[in-house]
Amino acid sequence: MKTSQNINQQINFQEGSVVSKEIVNKSTGTVTLFAFDKGQGLSEHTAPYDALVVITEGEAEIIVSGIKHQVKAGEMLLMPANANHALKAIEPFKMMLTMIKS
Repeated sequence: MKTSQNINQQINFQEGSVVSKEIVNKSTGTVTLFAFDKGQGLSEHTAPYDALVVITEGEAEIIVSGIKHQVKAGEMLLMPANANHALKAIEPFKMMLTMIKS
């Protein structure tokens, strides 16, 4: 295995779907890659941990505690623990989600 990899080549879009691939799962947190087709999303929910979203391709609308954020490739957004949040693909997008469990 190479020591470095292109993040966007690790997961692919699927028409009309949200795809996820967990790449790290430790007691202290997880790192998961996601690929959202245009118009796909995750409905409002909460998580008990801080979560850092890094958009690696495309553009998403992320609502955190009722505030809309347009986040594009190369940008990141912190979602605090227990904050209501939802995601929607403005265009197909890929992201890396890091959840910190401490």
